[in-house]
Amino acid sequence: MVVQPRTTEQVSEIMHLANDNHIPVIPRGGGTGLCGSAVPIEGGIVMDMCRMDQIKDIRVQDLYVVVGAGVIYAKLNQALKPYKFSFPPTPGSADACTIGGMVALNASGMRAIKYGATRDYVLGLTVVMAYGDILRTGTRTLKNASGYQIDRLMCGSEGTLGVITEVTLKVAPLPGMRKMVLVAFDTLEKAGRCVSDIIAKPLIPSSLELMDRVSIDAVNKALGDPLPDCEALCMIEVDGEPEIVDVKLAQVETIARALNPIDIQSTGDIETMNRWNTSRKAIMTSLSALKPHMASVSLADDMAVPISKIPDAVARYQSIADKHGVIVATYGHASDGNLHTKMLVDPTDADNWRRGEKAVMEIFEATVELGGTVTGEHGVGMSKAPSFQMERITMLEAMAAIKRALDPNNILNPGKLMQWEGSILRNLRYPCDEYSERDVPPAQK
Repeated sequence: MVVQPRTTEQVSEIMHLANDNHIPVIPRGGGTGLCGSAVPIEGGIVMDMCRMDQIKDIRVQDLYVVVGAGVIYAKLNQALKPYKFSFPPTPGSADACTIGGMVALNASGMRAIKYGATRDYVLGLTVVMAYGDILRTGTRTLKNASGYQIDRLMCGSEGTLGVITEVTLKVAPLPGMRKMVLVAFDTLEKAGRCVSDIIAKPLIPSSLELMDRVSIDAVNKALGDPLPDCEALCMIEVDGEPEIVDVKLAQVETIARALNPIDIQSTGDIETMNRWNTSRKAIMTSLSALKPHMASVSLADDMAVPISKIPDAVARYQSIADKHGVIVATYGHASDGNLHTKMLVDPTDADNWRRGEKAVMEIFEATVELGGTVTGEHGVGMSKAPSFQMERITMLEAMAAIKRALDPNNILNPGKLMQWEGSILRNLRYPCDEYSERDVPPAQK
């Protein structure tokens, strides 16, 4: 069943009932997650938080806001804009994702390199526990050294430890100016080197996006050629006060020119920057239009590697795709080492699924070998669970112990993270469970 509570007290009553009767409860925000975190794989109650959408208090003089878990990210920033403040993480799903979902997944986005992730802005939470008790964690102060940081524990917990109903967030001033540079390269490796060279300057842009040939071709086909025809490109944004922005922009151009790019374009025009950013955000939907019989799937989706390893990572991902004969698009928030790979598969072809699954697992393995992590911003859910278990094998029992202590009847989003078993192809919207050749996650072998 689906319930849509409006108050923390209603959530508490539902949790009392569910816990007494051992009924699973799956908290759900805007439904924009890409790794299956909100899929009710064991049935039960889907708790849709979208009606808890009140912006309760805006106190820019104290640098915080208080919002319901169902407040949409873009609407919060729209409300903050007249005060010249924002909540900066900038997820790609900004127009639909909720604040509660962002906290549950520790979401971030294109500006994380400079402004951080959701966890960096959470000052306090109201959380309903599995047994119905209401916890109010954290403070409304910028500094807090009082006791266990339970609000930090809830960030990234994906609904497995409690139901977030209210969030107190730190806010940040809006920058005075933004400008962008678009750099086109004849190789993906050069684009990767551009990323690491900019960071090593040292120069911290407000965002730095990377796109490979597959991504560029998909967007150009779907949107009518808004991007240059090249093997790879970088979109670099700098922000701050006008005189600082111009200096940083010149530094970015100098670094990029040293790599012999095909083309460089710079702009402070809002419409042009919006067009470039829209093109970048359109990759996922555009990929499914690239080849009529194929679909874009989010399996190996949002890895993160040390920034200096970006050139190695993009080269290895492409080599793995070539090895297994699958089409992989590589793109992402490369300035903080966060890379996305979307795979195109024929959903009716069993062999394509098998080859795709092998490629996904090898991409994750390569990421960990490079010192990275299997998820930088989207969470674990189901699609990354086997590789997450491999990466975090030394902490799985500690996680399980925390879960048992806070949710002894295992009713909160069961079967996710360390509890997942089997292939990443289980419970997809495509009927491909039978295609999998991996039945046991690496950590359980």
